[in-house]
Amino acid sequence: MDIGSCKPDKKDLERITHYLIDIVDPDYQFTAGEFCSRVASACEEIYRKQKTPLFAGGTGLYVSSFFSGISVIPDIDRSIKKILSEEAESMGLDVLFAELQRADPDFACKIHPNDRQRIIRGLEVYRGTGKPLSAYHQEEKQRSSSDLLIAGLYLEKDILNKRIEARVDEMIRKGLVEEVERIRGMGYSPEINSMKTIGYSEINEYIDNKISLEEAVQKIKTNTKKYAKKQMTWFKRMKDVIWFESIEKQKIKEKIKNWLKQ
Repeated sequence: MDIGSCKPDKKDLERITHYLIDIVDPDYQFTAGEFCSRVASACEEIYRKQKTPLFAGGTGLYVSSFFSGISVIPDIDRSIKKILSEEAESMGLDVLFAELQRADPDFACKIHPNDRQRIIRGLEVYRGTGKPLSAYHQEEKQRSSSDLLIAGLYLEKDILNKRIEARVDEMIRKGLVEEVERIRGMGYSPEINSMKTIGYSEINEYIDNKISLEEAVQKIKTNTKKYAKKQMTWFKRMKDVIWFESIEKQKIKEKIKNWLKQ
């Protein structure tokens, strides 16, 4: 999954050592907990080389999980999630949400009654462990350090939206449709989580003749803009972020140089 995920190109990967790229198959159930574990191992390796780890990207949940803490939840039998998904279809999400309110009222009050993914996750943990998900959240372990520089980049909304539209057009030109067709040809279902992400989901709809390619492209642009807004809201809540305009490259370099000298 290269084009839709906007992976660094081959030249960048050869020039700079990257971690946690091309590490699992598309249908692998990757979690924030496993991310934290793999990142910790990568950081240890980087420190042994007397280098400084640089985190880059926009997945707010994973970044927050590593630096602000994450609870350790035991592995849960995958059949439980399958049963819950079937119950959501047959009985309705409202029935599952009512069950979650009884089993884990602290978690239920923080989510929307139509948030299928979180409702199923809450019940999956409760049924699989006998313990509410909110109880695990209270046991979160923090990895954060005062020796940390967080640089946030921002763009004016109009410029950002134009960039998003140009990026989506470029992804189509590079062969996003063909990439999704290839992944499906390898036997991966459009129903797996990775194929439901922005870019892949809309192209799957096009391949299944549910929408036109023009509609798919427009949906990708719209959904990406919504996600960018959500990302910015998430990162603005994070403490100690130093914000820069993305064009202030020299200013950012100076800040990093001074921080590294401390």
